[in-house]
Amino acid sequence: MNQPNEWDSSDEQLLSLQERFNAYVSFLLDGEMAEAHPELVGKPTRIELRCAHMPDARALELLGHIHDQLAFQDIKLEVVVRNEAAGP
Repeated sequence: MNQPNEWDSSDEQLLSLQERFNAYVSFLLDGEMAEAHPELVGKPTRIELRCAHMPDARALELLGHIHDQLAFQDIKLEVVVRNEAAGP
Protein backbone atom coordinates (compact mmCIF):
# COMPACT_ATOMS: atom_id res chain seq x y z
CA MET A 1 0.00 0.00 0.00
CA ASN A 2 1.43 3.40 -0.95
CA GLN A 3 1.01 6.78 0.72
CA PRO A 4 2.73 9.26 -1.61
CA ASN A 5 1.26 12.43 -0.10
CA GLU A 6 2.37 14.29 2.99
CA TRP A 7 0.39 13.61 6.14
CA ASP A 8 -1.95 16.46 7.01
CA SER A 9 -3.73 15.14 10.14
CA SER A 10 -7.10 15.54 8.41
CA ASP A 11 -9.99 13.31 9.31
CA GLU A 12 -10.49 12.62 5.60
CA GLN A 13 -6.95 11.34 5.12
CA LEU A 14 -7.12 9.10 8.20
CA LEU A 15 -10.54 7.74 7.22
CA SER A 16 -9.22 6.98 3.74
CA LEU A 17 -6.23 5.15 5.24
CA GLN A 18 -8.50 3.14 7.52
CA GLU A 19 -10.78 2.22 4.61
CA ARG A 20 -7.80 1.10 2.55
CA PHE A 21 -6.61 -1.13 5.39
CA ASN A 22 -10.13 -2.54 5.76
CA ALA A 23 -10.13 -3.47 2.07
CA TYR A 24 -6.73 -5.16 2.30
CA VAL A 25 -7.68 -7.08 5.44
CA SER A 26 -10.99 -8.14 3.90
CA PHE A 27 -9.09 -9.44 0.85
CA LEU A 28 -6.87 -11.49 3.16
CA LEU A 29 -9.45 -12.78 5.63
CA ASP A 30 -12.28 -13.47 3.19
CA GLY A 31 -10.09 -15.95 1.30
CA GLU A 32 -9.66 -13.87 -1.84
CA MET A 33 -5.88 -13.80 -1.40
CA ALA A 34 -5.74 -17.60 -0.99
CA GLU A 35 -7.93 -18.01 -4.05
CA ALA A 36 -5.84 -15.65 -6.18
CA HIS A 37 -2.48 -16.92 -4.87
CA PRO A 38 -2.79 -20.48 -3.53
CA GLU A 39 1.00 -20.74 -3.37
CA LEU A 40 0.96 -18.25 -0.47
CA VAL A 41 -1.47 -20.18 1.74
CA GLY A 42 0.05 -20.83 5.14
CA LYS A 43 2.81 -18.25 4.74
CA PRO A 44 3.17 -15.30 7.13
CA THR A 45 0.98 -12.35 6.18
CA ARG A 46 2.16 -8.76 6.11
CA ILE A 47 0.71 -5.47 4.94
CA GLU A 48 3.37 -2.93 4.08
CA LEU A 49 2.57 0.77 4.05
CA ARG A 50 5.15 2.66 1.99
CA CYS A 51 5.17 6.35 2.83
CA ALA A 52 6.89 9.19 1.03
CA HIS A 53 6.90 11.15 4.30
CA MET A 54 7.05 10.28 7.99
CA PRO A 55 3.51 9.86 9.38
CA ASP A 56 2.37 12.65 11.69
CA ALA A 57 1.21 12.07 15.28
CA ARG A 58 -2.43 11.35 14.41
CA ALA A 59 -1.45 8.92 11.65
CA LEU A 60 1.01 7.17 13.96
CA GLU A 61 -1.71 6.78 16.58
CA LEU A 62 -4.08 5.26 14.02
CA LEU A 63 -1.34 3.01 12.65
CA GLY A 64 -0.65 1.81 16.20
CA HIS A 65 -4.31 0.84 16.62
CA ILE A 66 -4.35 -0.86 13.21
CA HIS A 67 -1.13 -2.72 14.09
CA ASP A 68 -2.67 -4.02 17.32
CA GLN A 69 -5.88 -5.15 15.60
CA LEU A 70 -3.99 -6.87 12.78
CA ALA A 71 -1.87 -8.73 15.33
CA PHE A 72 -5.04 -10.50 16.54
CA GLN A 73 -5.37 -11.91 13.01
CA ASP A 74 -1.66 -12.85 12.75
CA ILE A 75 -1.12 -10.13 10.16
CA LYS A 76 2.00 -8.03 10.49
CA LEU A 77 1.96 -4.31 9.69
CA GLU A 78 5.16 -2.73 8.47
CA VAL A 79 5.49 0.99 7.77
CA VAL A 80 8.35 1.95 5.46
CA VAL A 81 9.25 5.62 5.12
CA ARG A 82 11.25 6.49 2.04
CA ASN A 83 14.42 8.37 2.87
CA GLU A 84 13.35 11.91 1.96
CA ALA A 85 16.99 13.03 1.72
CA ALA A 86 17.63 10.46 -1.00
CA GLY A 87 15.08 12.04 -3.35
CA PRO A 88 12.74 10.22 -5.77
